[in-house]
Amino acid sequence: MPDFKIEDLYQGMVAGIDEAGRGPWVGPVVAAAVIVKNRQLSPILLKELNDSKKLTAHKREILYKELFCEQENGKVLIGIGEASSLEIDELNILQATFLAMSRAVAALPMRPDMALIDGNRTPKDFICPTKAIVKGDSLSVSIAAASIVAKVYRDKQMSDLAQQYPYYGFEKNAGYGTKQHIEGISRYGIIPQHRKSYKPIRDFLMNNTGAQK
Repeated sequence: MPDFKIEDLYQGMVAGIDEAGRGPWVGPVVAAAVIVKNRQLSPILLKELNDSKKLTAHKREILYKELFCEQENGKVLIGIGEASSLEIDELNILQATFLAMSRAVAALPMRPDMALIDGNRTPKDFICPTKAIVKGDSLSVSIAAASIVAKVYRDKQMSDLAQQYPYYGFEKNAGYGTKQHIEGISRYGIIPQHRKSYKPIRDFLMNNTGAQK
């Protein structure tokens, strides 16, 4: 389970950063930055925080709400940033992810002294010093919290998009290439939020001129 051992290696305010939405074919990539002040959290968060992929949607929602309650209590600082599908197409997904991370840190009410970033790569010219932590969402409480915030926030966005475009199953697949999503594209074409640089979408456009909504 995640703990504060990595955070404790650094002085000052330490932010955990993670993203959601690198793999989907549609929608933004979202990053979250979370600072746990004084290493103090409610018991449910200390007990249940983990890599968002290891939690049920229901548990993620509970922890997401609890994290924002702790923000109101002054124990946690949360910043959220995103990069649009257009920016993903223009920059590539890695650089768009780094852009979303920069925006997430910029959205924090204070600049962290260190940013722990889930994965094995960090952005260049970042707003503060960074450290890549492989499988950080399973090791660091701050990164685990960021993984939940990013995932739930993006899932909510995709559910909203499903209200506008109900044929693709976005509320269930979050934009990944599921059978329902593929069938939706085949019948109704692509939407402006599709990532046109991704091979399945690019191939569809090449074979179906004028298929974009």
